[in-house]
Amino acid sequence: MARKSQSPRVRLWPPAVVLAVVYALAIGADFVAPYDYFAQNRSLPFAPPARLHFVDPAGNWHLIPFIHPLVERPGSYGEYVEDRSRIYPLRFFLEVPSGQRGFQRWNRRLFGVDEPARLCLLGTDGYGRDQLSRLLYGARISLFAGLLAGGLAVALGLALGAVAGYYGGWIDELLMRGAELCMTLPWLYLLLAVRAFLPLHITPVEAFLLLIAIIGLIGWARPARLIRGVVLSAKERDFVRAARGFGGGDLYLLRRHVLPQTFAVALTQIALLVPQYTLAEVTLSFLGLGVAEPVPSWGNMLATLQQYHVMVSYWWMFFPAVALIGVILSYHHLATVVQKRLGVVTL
Repeated sequence: MARKSQSPRVRLWPPAVVLAVVYALAIGADFVAPYDYFAQNRSLPFAPPARLHFVDPAGNWHLIPFIHPLVERPGSYGEYVEDRSRIYPLRFFLEVPSGQRGFQRWNRRLFGVDEPARLCLLGTDGYGRDQLSRLLYGARISLFAGLLAGGLAVALGLALGAVAGYYGGWIDELLMRGAELCMTLPWLYLLLAVRAFLPLHITPVEAFLLLIAIIGLIGWARPARLIRGVVLSAKERDFVRAARGFGGGDLYLLRRHVLPQTFAVALTQIALLVPQYTLAEVTLSFLGLGVAEPVPSWGNMLATLQQYHVMVSYWWMFFPAVALIGVILSYHHLATVVQKRLGVVTL
């Protein structure tokens, strides 16, 4: 019996650890990423991922891995070979020259190689920008847009659902009919329609905040309906009736006795909605309605794949999609475990 009771807790660790690592890498992108997201090298467009070596051409082993710089194959265009006559070992806590720090405050990078070589472990894009660096910086936009939008949607759903369930009457009818209307409309087309009415030429910060506001304001309906159901049941409990009989006001009863019973549903909804809203941000940026270049998000990084020759020739451009799938599956696993542990049923 003890072994069965511990199994849900064990299953909770893998997705939680994966998500914690991904978010930590996004937050620490200034230190972890080898280069700035806007740093270009026009001599290496669509360069394949660099290969780490431990054995040099002479057959000598090296404890620290190294790379051979990529050079364009003579007589070809866009084909690269390693220049095996030069070796650039991997260096850790590499100092960044003051002229190359961009907007970051860190003066060191976790790893890198000496100039003029370029360490591009996930290859480069059409401008010669390091894909790994842009993937880490882009995670800040895509992941935190989904997280903040999910938090906003659940917070609105918590407030409106609590008001509708507790007071009932015409307030309940008005809010729930509005929720049903929002749930009936296709969310993707609604996002596109709302975003189309907003100005196209805005700063990246404004675009980021607009995405959070649009996605969060549209997604309040489902959490509100679920929380309303919990509140309808909670306000009829004996201890809530007793507290009301002793003179407890509405605000006190909601804060002390009713809302705490909705937190399990709210937590589960966050775990379910964050990956959906992360995907919504990626979709909008992929279609050119989100954060614009040169600021990276996983959506505008994948937008390059709209070009057929990029999609069929440069497989490393799919890495943002791989990262997105991993995050969504981790959230899905986490939400499933949370639902089982808290005994929450979502419809």
